Amino acid sequence: MKKLCKTALIIAVLSVSASYDVSASSYPARLGAKLGNGLANAVTGIAEIPKTIIVSKRKEGVAYAATAGVITGMVHMVGRTLSGAYDLVTFMIPTKPIVTPDYVWDDFDKETSYRSTWQLR
Repeated sequence: MKKLCKTALIIAVLSVSASYDVSASSYPARLGAKLGNGLANAVTGIAEIPKTIIVSKRKEGVAYAATAGVITGMVHMVGRTLSGAYDLVTFMIPTKPIVTPDYVWDDFDKETSYRSTWQLR
């Protein structure tokens, strides 16, 4: 179990540190980008909760962020995690990620949204 956790952590660090290039022209580069994006989103989906609370607080205020912001963050957490898992399973088909922004830490001031699943890169 320890070895599995260590391997997963190494893969996550390597995939996050690899640059995500939407304009990658080669098929293997697009596959690697989608695989890395899927792994990062599957692992970091939990960060959607504080991100959505912060965005909600700036737009609507503290009371809204403490109630609807938390619930919306949980919904986005599930959405990002499941879209990351979907990207991991379908990484052989080079499509754009479902979730926007591509990573939770990109555009931290922007609320998460979702796009159509079959937009090719």
